[in-house]
Amino acid sequence: MLHRRICQFILVYFFGLTCLFLIKYALNLSDYVIPGLREIGETGRRVFAGYAFDVMNTLLVAVIGHMVSICLATLVGIIGRLTTWAGSLIKTIAYNIQAYPIVAVAPIIFILLGDGLASRLLIAVMICYFPLLLSFIGILSEPVVNIEHFYVVTKRINWRLEVKIRAFENMNKIITVITGSATLAVVGTIIAEFIAADAGIGYSIRIALYQSDLSRVLTALFLIGISTSLYLTVLELIGHMIKNRFNLSKQEK
Repeated sequence: MLHRRICQFILVYFFGLTCLFLIKYALNLSDYVIPGLREIGETGRRVFAGYAFDVMNTLLVAVIGHMVSICLATLVGIIGRLTTWAGSLIKTIAYNIQAYPIVAVAPIIFILLGDGLASRLLIAVMICYFPLLLSFIGILSEPVVNIEHFYVVTKRINWRLEVKIRAFENMNKIITVITGSATLAVVGTIIAEFIAADAGIGYSIRIALYQSDLSRVLTALFLIGISTSLYLTVLELIGHMIKNRFNLSKQEK
């Protein structure tokens, strides 16, 4: 699975690189604008170790932010599934917060929390949690009539059992949403680092752009893609383990 995902990314990456070179030679652009393949390779070897460390720094923050987003979306989704005023209020607050562009909110976050880990983590959570929230509210708000009817009739239903039934019956959707949202966590972390942070691969990309060094940017993009592919593969493996265990428990029952 990991081998296939990395191969897919490498194919996409080199396709993009090929398009970039086609533009370079079609418009007769200088190496200062778009560097040659040899320069990209030399730059990549020179900065690889430092950028690899930066990517791991970014990925660590992204993973933590992703986990926080899952917990937050689960909590808000459980409350937001209710048709009461509390559920409506929670959904309204969540939607209104997401309506503000992150580039408008980020300066406030950096002023209050500085340019360290807390700001990067908060921005990653803010970008990542909303798609999770929408999916969780949709899944947890939809009754599983065939199963829930029995517990309603026998008066054994409660909110914990209701959430459990709906989550288990939509396990594939939940795992897909969680895996897909992981890329948003990485993107959110890189955006935070690019705006004003002092560490991570986003910060390195910002420095490279200030220096008009496209070779470093391309190296950073390659390492970001590899690390993201690795994280998504781990999530998919965990998801398959959960589904297999769930299917096994259903068969035993």
